[in-house]
Amino acid sequence: MSSTVFRLIRKLNLYTIKKGIRYLQHFGPKEFLIRLSDRIEPEEVPYEPWYEQHRASEAELERQRGKKWKHPLLISIAVPIYRTPLPYLEQMIDSVKRQSYPHWELCLVNGSPEDEKLSLALLAYAGDSRIRVKTLPENLGIAGNTNAALGMAKGDYIGFLDHDDLLAPDALYEIAAAIAEEEKDTGRKPELLYTDEDKVESDLSRHFQPNLKPDFSPDLLRSNNYICHFLVFAKSLYERVGGLDARYEGAQDYDFILRCTEKADGICHVPRILYHWRISAQSTADNPISKEHAYESGKQAIEAHLARVGLAGEVSRKKDFGCYRVTYPVQGEPLVSVVIPNRDETETLKKCLTSVFEKTTWKNYEIIIVENNSESCEIFEYYKEIDGRNGVHVVYWDGEFNYSAINNFGIRHAKGDYILCLNNDIEVISPDWMTELLGHCQRPGTGAAGALLYYPDDTIQHAGIIIGIGGVAGSVFVNMKRGHTGYMHRESLQQDLSAVTAACMMIKREAYDAVGGFEERLAIAFNDVDFCLKLREAGYLVVYDPYAELYHYESKTRGAEDTEEKARRFQTEIEYMRTRWIQILKKGDPYYNPNLSLSKWNYSLRSSERKGK
Repeated sequence: MSSTVFRLIRKLNLYTIKKGIRYLQHFGPKEFLIRLSDRIEPEEVPYEPWYEQHRASEAELERQRGKKWKHPLLISIAVPIYRTPLPYLEQMIDSVKRQSYPHWELCLVNGSPEDEKLSLALLAYAGDSRIRVKTLPENLGIAGNTNAALGMAKGDYIGFLDHDDLLAPDALYEIAAAIAEEEKDTGRKPELLYTDEDKVESDLSRHFQPNLKPDFSPDLLRSNNYICHFLVFAKSLYERVGGLDARYEGAQDYDFILRCTEKADGICHVPRILYHWRISAQSTADNPISKEHAYESGKQAIEAHLARVGLAGEVSRKKDFGCYRVTYPVQGEPLVSVVIPNRDETETLKKCLTSVFEKTTWKNYEIIIVENNSESCEIFEYYKEIDGRNGVHVVYWDGEFNYSAINNFGIRHAKGDYILCLNNDIEVISPDWMTELLGHCQRPGTGAAGALLYYPDDTIQHAGIIIGIGGVAGSVFVNMKRGHTGYMHRESLQQDLSAVTAACMMIKREAYDAVGGFEERLAIAFNDVDFCLKLREAGYLVVYDPYAELYHYESKTRGAEDTEEKARRFQTEIEYMRTRWIQILKKGDPYYNPNLSLSKWNYSLRSSERKGK
């Protein structure tokens, strides 16, 4: 038995055992064991010492306290109070009073007037002019109590804080600094801000499960309320969107965030752990199954959001608590042009085409095989069999191998409004894969959509690409076993990314034309990454969809370039990417957190020390 499992068993108590039984009933034995193994997997970089190393030092906090703000913003903290244990209440309030940014007010609304000890404790805090307390005649629920606190707020910005959680002492400073920096860079103040967060034991003995978030990703937000804590928003935005809606009780914050993102003029992510979510037996932080109704409310909140933004979509709950799938129905019957480069590889191509013909539920497609200097008689005999049948067309590229040029050539022969770049060593798994990708690409603002690809041994080959991993760009979750969902279930959730692989990538034709197709100076490497970055630069979304599943028979051990010429060409292409995309390489991928490793594929922590400001 591993030491990790042994430590887990030693921590078991009656509550933990009961919770484990409920999870086993919910997931079933196989999926329960997968999630259990994910939970007990040892951290490559242990979080607790990492957190201690990266939290603001006393010297840094003192520097922050000494800063003179030219135009200080008042930040109101809205807290609904209901039967809060007194130690939790005191620790929450003290975490606000310790803020290194002095321009704040704390708006406390007590929804449990019958609790005399709690009322007396709140009254004692009201001696601080920055702390204002309002006691309601009765409990109005989370939404009603929070709205009462919002009504008290006088600040330029307002932040949400749960009654038993904690703010890091530099939380408001970092928020104010981010607002000032964004205004300096863009000429406007962001109206919505959020930070990273972690969980903390009820006795504050241990910090764990850091939620290190990407910048704003609308598709990820429709899959999971990843924004959550610490949320800060301009008072003017709150006045436009309204307060919390009691119809979504349990997911009222999710609904509020969705409404804010629809209207906000500027959304800013502060990549620092600035909020500590206290766990308890009753909280969703430790026991998600205890708030079953909240997840149904979350589903309804996403449905209402889609209706407001004019998107047709069917929302369903996933087995992982608080996670959702949106299925976007295809409008009409548009033609999809599947472009497959090929050289020899008769059996490989046959296997690919057979899987497409036999498994694909979408019927309105054509296939363009781009022949590139094959030598075997067998492949040309096969071309004679398939050319002109079942929507297959063979076109001939006579130049030397250049992946970008070959695809551009094939696309020039395409008739469809949607292009599907597909490698010849792909095999279809999910029958609705083409429909899934098409549903995303039809949406306004989406330029391309990519799939989840597995190696033949059912480990992951591609679940999206992060800029900077491995030097220029690399896939995430490579070699992770199928069925595992990865960090924060990220492998299994629809989300926006900077790039996806062209081994299976659907592209909106108008977006392809707008950015000029694939860059032909990138003959071998990074052409798909460059293309996706051009789409992003032009304002299009690139969507990763894990429900389009396929096998990719690419070798897991491709090895190094085997000639001096190939190695030189590869270095030239690396240099092109580093020159063309120097800003994103320096600043970091917006869909990846700067606190995460660029030398690992699994969202592990970056181990380097945090630099002081």
